[in-house]
Amino acid sequence: MPIHQTLHEGLVPVHIYTDDIAASALQQLKNIASLPIVTPHVAAMPDVHFGTGATVGSVIPTRAAIIPAAVGVDIGCGMNAVCTTLTANDLPDSLARLRSAIEAAVPVGFEQHDWDKVRGSAHARACRPLSDRLERIIAKHPGIAKMVQKFAQTWICQTGTLGGGNHFIEVCLDEAQRVWVMLHSGSRGLGNAIGRYFIVAAQKDIRRHKLQLPDQDLAYFSEGSDLFEDYVEAVEWAQDYALLNRREMMRKTLEAMARMLPSFTTIDEAINCHHNYVSQETHGNEHLFITRKGAISAQAGELGIIPGSMGAKSYIVRGKGNPDSFCSCSHGAGRRMSRTEAKRRFNRFDLAAQTEGIECRKDGGVVDEIPAAYKDIDAVMAHQSDLVEVVQTLRQIICIKG
Repeated sequence: MPIHQTLHEGLVPVHIYTDDIAASALQQLKNIASLPIVTPHVAAMPDVHFGTGATVGSVIPTRAAIIPAAVGVDIGCGMNAVCTTLTANDLPDSLARLRSAIEAAVPVGFEQHDWDKVRGSAHARACRPLSDRLERIIAKHPGIAKMVQKFAQTWICQTGTLGGGNHFIEVCLDEAQRVWVMLHSGSRGLGNAIGRYFIVAAQKDIRRHKLQLPDQDLAYFSEGSDLFEDYVEAVEWAQDYALLNRREMMRKTLEAMARMLPSFTTIDEAINCHHNYVSQETHGNEHLFITRKGAISAQAGELGIIPGSMGAKSYIVRGKGNPDSFCSCSHGAGRRMSRTEAKRRFNRFDLAAQTEGIECRKDGGVVDEIPAAYKDIDAVMAHQSDLVEVVQTLRQIICIKG
């Protein structure tokens, strides 16, 4: 389906790929479109919804500037998926022990790896390439380190950990009953600290220059300033750390599975993609900073992952390189209601009913992730047929949340 509607209430248009959008999200998009740094238009994906800082499901092109709050605090959050040589017939009748084995290998929620166990290990060595870059960032901005308890250890111990909220690890089956492993996480506590630190710095900088904005969360750094260069360095570090975090989680998950299942290998391409990030790209012969807040890159031929809720199917897709969306597509189903509203409307019995047949938590602690809190993934996919084609359809049989 092509662009469903276009707003013309800012300095640039907003192209929206759905008719399912709340008024609060529309207002955020109008605010973004009123910024003088945004060009030539804003794109809103089919999973678009109100977000902190900026609209989730938006693609924001900026000229010579970046908005830290649009990138957000879960910098580099994204997906990783691999297909294995296992099939459904290789799995045990009860999946509870397999789920427990993965949870034991990959800390979830507020848990992290123990420093005494990771110090000097392959885990710590995997972090070394990032260490020198991080030291340079912290030397210029020591306030970031002060925001993280036991900073020197924490970022290493949180490598290969899930976190909470909508982050997850899933074991899935495709149409041919092949077993896939798919996971979702980002740059953990340090990425959050980097995001919060530079969001505040941008707001102070805008006030210092006495610029009027429709929303203080849309404060930006202009290219050429010291803070701009420092933010680019820090955000690129956090995005690389998020990639490493997902690789380590995947490695630990596959190792846990290998101890319980027949010998297997991974096949096909391993997909590791961000959906909260900024990158320098050329669109329409113009060099721009493209911020994808809840959107993935969908360049022509590029593989991506679009997950549904914890009770719905997910998709491996191939991008079509649509220029109107800045070669982007949705990052998931998108929330239909806030976490507070989901907890008010549903309980653990509703959750159990909506995740029947899936090995997962069914307690009150994850009711805010209940499938009914999300948009229908099939409707979302129908609205972006111009952006991607479906390669594989996955259905989860195990879902692990923090």
